Amino acid sequence: MNIENKETVLAVSGIAELAAGNAAQVRDDVRAALTDVHKSIEFDLSGTSFLDSSGLGTLISLHKTMAAKEGSVKLVNPTPVATQVLELTRMHRIFEIVRT
Repeated sequence: MNIENKETVLAVSGIAELAAGNAAQVRDDVRAALTDVHKSIEFDLSGTSFLDSSGLGTLISLHKTMAAKEGSVKLVNPTPVATQVLELTRMHRIFEIVRT
C-alpha cells in the first residue's frame, strides 16, 4: 500500500485486497497519515481484486472520520469486483466514485 500527501488530499493506492487480513492495518495506517490539512482521502481501487465486509468497514470508518472534519472519501477507478460489492451493499450512494 502506498500513501501519498498531495496538499489537501491523502492518496492511497496499491491495495490488491481490502479484506479481513489487512483492513485494520489499512485503516490505522491511513489515520496515522492524516493531518488537519487533508480535506479528502482518495482510494485508488483500480488494482483491488477483492473487497469484503471488513474492507467496507474500513472505508466506512474513514468516511466517518473525514465527515467529522467536513471532508470526504473518494473511490477512484474501482474494479468491477469492487464496484459490484459497493452496489450490492448500496455503499456507492455514500462514497464519491471517480472514474478517470
